[in-house]
Parts: sequence; C-alpha cells; structure tokens
Amino acid sequence: MVRSWLSRSHSGVREIAGLTALYGVYELVRGAGGENVQAAMRHTRDIVDLERAVGVYVEHGVQQTVETIPMAPALLGLGYVLFHFVGTAALLVWLHRRHPDRFPMVRTTFVVATALALVGYVLFPAAPPRLAQLGFSDTVTSATGLDLSSDLLGALYNPFAAVPSLHFGYALIVGAVLATVATRRWVRAIGAVYPAVMLLIIVGTGNHFIFDAVLGGLVVVAGWLTARAVVEAPAPRASGRRIATARTA
Repeated sequence: MVRSWLSRSHSGVREIAGLTALYGVYELVRGAGGENVQAAMRHTRDIVDLERAVGVYVEHGVQQTVETIPMAPALLGLGYVLFHFVGTAALLVWLHRRHPDRFPMVRTTFVVATALALVGYVLFPAAPPRLAQLGFSDTVTSATGLDLSSDLLGALYNPFAAVPSLHFGYALIVGAVLATVATRRWVRAIGAVYPAVMLLIIVGTGNHFIFDAVLGGLVVVAGWLTARAVVEAPAPRASGRRIATARTA
C-alpha cells in the first residue's frame, strides 16, 4: 500500500497532507532522540580529526572570510532559514503542477532520504560547529536575531542532530531537479549552483561541517536509488493461465 502511494502523484491537498504528516513524524523522532552532549561532542571531535587528516578542515577559514564581507553574514543567515523550507516547498509545488510525471520520483527521494537521515541522528549525534566550542560564530543568531539555541526552538528540534546535513541534501535534490527538468536556461543555471550556495551557507553560518554535507549527499543518492526502485518498478505480471485465457477469448 505504501509503495503504491509513493509510486503515484496525488492531488495537491493529499500530497500536502501526506508530506506534512511525514515531516511532523520526522521532527518528533529527531527531537526525541535525546541530547547526549558528551557523545555529540566526541563525535564532533572525530569529524574534525577526520577532516584534518584528509585536508578538508576549512570551515574556520570560510566563516572568517564571510565575516569580512559586508552584509554577507546576514544574507547567509537569512538564506539558512529561508532556503531550506521555502526553496524545497517551492520546488515541490512547481514540480507537482508543471511536471506531475516527475513528482513521485522526487517526492519519494525526499521521503527516503529523510528517513535515512533520522537513523543517522539517532545513531550518531553530533554537535554543529557553532555548539562545538571550537571558536565558530553562531551567524544565524547574530545576524537574524533567531536564536537556534533558545529554549523555544530547542524544544522543537534536537540541536545535536547535525549528521547528515539535510540542508545540503535537500538543496542537492532541488538543484538536480532544476538543472535537469527546467526548460529555461537561467533556471537550470540556478539549479546548477544551488547546492554550492547551500554548502557555503551551512559552513559560513557555523551550522555544518563538510563531512555533514557529504553524508547529506550520500543519503540523497541512496534515497534516489530507492525511489527509482519503487516508482519505476514494473507492474505485476498476470499469471500464465490468465494470459492464455485472454489470448483464447
């Protein structure tokens, strides 16, 4: 039944209701995973050690460079808040209206990638750079006034659910769809650069490491492969007896 529902496009009302319910479950599970601060800090140190070992620990330099550019921290802070929700929602609405044949694949990719990310949040809690006591700034809070560590927002989500980064994962889906489905060249160009812009945003605001983004991309690839198996699965074949009966009718 679930496979049948995921493999087809439904009315806008049903799609919104279904995705809203799934997102509600996602937030409940994500927030109910508990805040094992010691494990989260230990895992973050492991991430930093790994990035240093492979030579990609550049997050400090990126944030420091961003902070030297006038208005850049504020713009990245707003982008972090808006793009993840508004950009993703806008893509799904546009795709559902303009390309309904493509919608089941993309929607199912989002669903599977989100489910896989939940597993990561539960098994591997990790502190984002801004909470890891490594000298990073909380750009979103300082530039927009939205305190991601406040008691109110802290009650709605788990701040140590940072790996994998669905900010980057969702942006990768949005960018890939725009780059391959849109007919206008400038829209395809936006799709091509959108994931890179989101990577700059999540690193520049101190919310994710490069490692988080890489895993965010991997869960999207796994989600797409699963969605392809679900959506493009051939319809069940009729039994040989039924085929023979049809031929002799």
